[in-house]
Amino acid sequence: MAARPEPRCSDSVCSVQTPIPDVRNRVFQALALYAPGGDSMRAWLHRQRGVEIGEGTWIGLGAIIEPGFPGRVVIGKRVAIGIRVTIIAHFEYKGIDRRTGRPFVSDEVSVRIEDDAFIGPAVVILPDVTIGEGAVVTAGSVVTRSVPPLTMVQGNPAKPVARSSVPLGLHTPLHEYYRQLKPIRARSKKAQRGAGTA
Repeated sequence: MAARPEPRCSDSVCSVQTPIPDVRNRVFQALALYAPGGDSMRAWLHRQRGVEIGEGTWIGLGAIIEPGFPGRVVIGKRVAIGIRVTIIAHFEYKGIDRRTGRPFVSDEVSVRIEDDAFIGPAVVILPDVTIGEGAVVTAGSVVTRSVPPLTMVQGNPAKPVARSSVPLGLHTPLHEYYRQLKPIRARSKKAQRGAGTA
């Protein structure tokens, strides 16, 4: 009987996942959904799954952090992730590994949330984005593009609405953060049409 051929992988492709780590990953994700301790037990469970999480980060109840490929998510220090946030770090499909029967998926980091970012409740973060240091994503927003540091975004898709000189963190009083906000003026449709003809 001939041995099965080794899978062909480039440096950026991860194809080998045994069933045991996959089951462990899914069990820890399920436990993390409702475990007590947003800055202790839930963060610990996600770290055990392979999510890189900095110190002082708080994860809300019901948060789903990339169920299939947790190593593709990096979360910085002192980040606040609201309840029912969903972080999706993969969409691409590169075929099936014949040896394992599992899909080839890149193991590169796809979602990066930098230090002191604030992610509101029910936010959806899609692959290939960086949420900058001190950025704020308001409740219910869908992040499809990277967010600059110290910028507030909202909507579906999330768009910049304000900038601040301080992050909205656990140590910044809300009234101080609001005082530092500077609105970003939206360009009028007429100005946008004019820019396209120039």
